[in-house]
Amino acid sequence: MNFDERIDRRGTHSVKWDMMEKLYGVPTSTGIAMWVADMEFRPPSCVQAAVEKMASHGVYGYFGDESDYLGAIRWWMAHRHGWEVAPEWIFTTHGLVNGTALCVDAYTAPGDRVVLMTPVYHAFARVIRAAGREVVECRLAQENGRYVMDFDAWDAQMTGAERMLILCSPHNPGGRVWTVEELRQVADFCTRHDLILVSDEIHHDLVFPGHRHTVMSLAAPEITERLVMMTAGTKTFNIAGAHTGNVIIPDPKLRARFAGRMAALGISANSFGLFMMTAAYSAEGAQWVDELVSYLDGNRRIFDEGVNAIPGLRSMPLEATYLAWVDFSGTGMTADEFTRRVEQGAQIAANHGATFGAGGETFLRFNIAAPRAQIEEATERLSRAFSDLQ
Repeated sequence: MNFDERIDRRGTHSVKWDMMEKLYGVPTSTGIAMWVADMEFRPPSCVQAAVEKMASHGVYGYFGDESDYLGAIRWWMAHRHGWEVAPEWIFTTHGLVNGTALCVDAYTAPGDRVVLMTPVYHAFARVIRAAGREVVECRLAQENGRYVMDFDAWDAQMTGAERMLILCSPHNPGGRVWTVEELRQVADFCTRHDLILVSDEIHHDLVFPGHRHTVMSLAAPEITERLVMMTAGTKTFNIAGAHTGNVIIPDPKLRARFAGRMAALGISANSFGLFMMTAAYSAEGAQWVDELVSYLDGNRRIFDEGVNAIPGLRSMPLEATYLAWVDFSGTGMTADEFTRRVEQGAQIAANHGATFGAGGETFLRFNIAAPRAQIEEATERLSRAFSDLQ
């Protein structure tokens, strides 16, 4: 795979590129899109071949017989994560934001409180509030420049009205790979406060050397009766537009409640996504992912070196994901000022930290899943935009 190839996505209905100017004021013609969490790379050739085979057949009817699809998911989880999954545990949702919304709908009621460890993926809070539930923001602490959990503080925030905790593992936007001990502490917290634990592990395949992701179901098997797992290959293989995610529920009672909401809302998967995922979760897909992670690791080093050379800027060390989390607090600037320099000076669109909740106010999130030349150009632009600090 040639990850260095630059692919022009402008004018292709790419939200990342074609909405950049409207939302951030960054010109599409000259700007660099580093906000939406999709990659600038083509997927593995096996995925492209599956789509082409479907297109060449020319009939786009309803999908039937999911045995190959479910078998591919089970193979991937067993071979890549050491996790044995039964086929009846697996639900297919319209992506994992939809999966999150369904969990909120199935396991909580209007007015209930749902716990988030912030700053965290912004869509969680959006769907929680849209469903008439209350978001409880439990702020992550920082030790040695990385996020850690602060259970003493979080215990004090609980009122008894909380019904669910949504965990982002690995963490977006901080890039943490939670240790087994940390995951067990999350499980204990949920048991202590009688919470359903929804573990969103969409970034679990994008882990850098020196770190190892552990599936929550393996880290704390004793909480199966309150655990809902969420996984997807859409981030892994850059097929987010397929909107295909998996909610995996080992406990039969939780599974029945979720199945009831799926049936009531008439949700079923699209056939394109199922064919793509069946092809991706394969030996060929695994080799592609290994090559991708190695390339992203190189991008990570280049981006961090360039950003950290700018006085007042600090990129949080990435252990997983392709989403760099940059703290501008050392500049002494307001969020409006450093954001203006990035968007108008460097002409880069990056996610605003405040949208990720409490603790994100001094940050911007940059997507580094792009050809290396683009990452190098971005760091040069940032250096020029803050040249007066150097």
